[in-house]
Amino acid sequence: MKRRVFLSLATAALAADRKALAAAPMPMGTLGKSGLEVSKFTLGGFHMAVKGEEEGVRIIHRAIDLGVTFFDSAHKYHNGRSDEVYGKALTGGLRKKILLMSKAQLRDRKSAMQQLEETLKRMNTDYLDLWQCHEVSTHAEVDKIFGPGGSLEAFVEAKKQGKVRHIGFTGHHDPTVHQRLLDGYDGWETVQHPVNLVDPHYLSFIHSVMPKIKKKGLGLIGMKSNAIGGITQHKVATIEECLRFSLSQPVDTQVSGVETVEQLEQNVAIVKAFEKMPAAEISTLLERTAKGPIGTKVERYKKPASNARNVVPHQDGEHMRWA
Repeated sequence: MKRRVFLSLATAALAADRKALAAAPMPMGTLGKSGLEVSKFTLGGFHMAVKGEEEGVRIIHRAIDLGVTFFDSAHKYHNGRSDEVYGKALTGGLRKKILLMSKAQLRDRKSAMQQLEETLKRMNTDYLDLWQCHEVSTHAEVDKIFGPGGSLEAFVEAKKQGKVRHIGFTGHHDPTVHQRLLDGYDGWETVQHPVNLVDPHYLSFIHSVMPKIKKKGLGLIGMKSNAIGGITQHKVATIEECLRFSLSQPVDTQVSGVETVEQLEQNVAIVKAFEKMPAAEISTLLERTAKGPIGTKVERYKKPASNARNVVPHQDGEHMRWA
């Protein structure tokens, strides 16, 4: 099915053609040196508990029907309830059909290992396909992670034990923190950071660490294509523009959060219709988004300008919908 068909599905006719949407192929990618083959669309985990367990289970099941193979969560999401929704949803052999990741945000070995054990229990699984060091925001946290008894030891140990297949880290506050994590340990297999159409204008992950991640051959997981709702809230761009731009970057997969099955279907329709943006279209789009608003007014999760150490200027070439 061509792009125009899916755009139609994503607007007026989606509900009438749900079988066609499920039957269409899902674009796939290889998650760097982990070797995992993942759907280009990864279902965001935070939203699994926003509207209750029943809706979360419905979203997960529909995502599997639509060809999504990679599913995101984290220990801290809703105090573990997002992990528990996965545990409820992935029964009857479904766990073996998908790839599952979760994350731990505590920075010492003992606490991180405890979080992993709790996650495995909540998800009703004996292993994770990917376990990530979650939301690393400051250099002090990096010091703890790499220090004696730090959480890196837990990640290395858990992989040796077979409780996790692959390991990585995430963050969205400061690209220089990502750079230190990249430089400090060669065993990471994946990295997750914001990839969106306002990122290039302020404290940019795309222009600073993304090329280094790709050079190292690590799996790149994009997130915050809609800046936690900030882009559409400020009428900077549409959901379609957000997802198309993010997927046009060298990401292996893009995490997208949804709160309803209908939002899921609309986002998947865009992903399945995806054609890479030409360089001229990207340049025009970035010229438009550079006019503002930009920075922490839209990307509220980034370091404020007064504390930012590497603001990157524009270069060419809770209930809201989050992509």
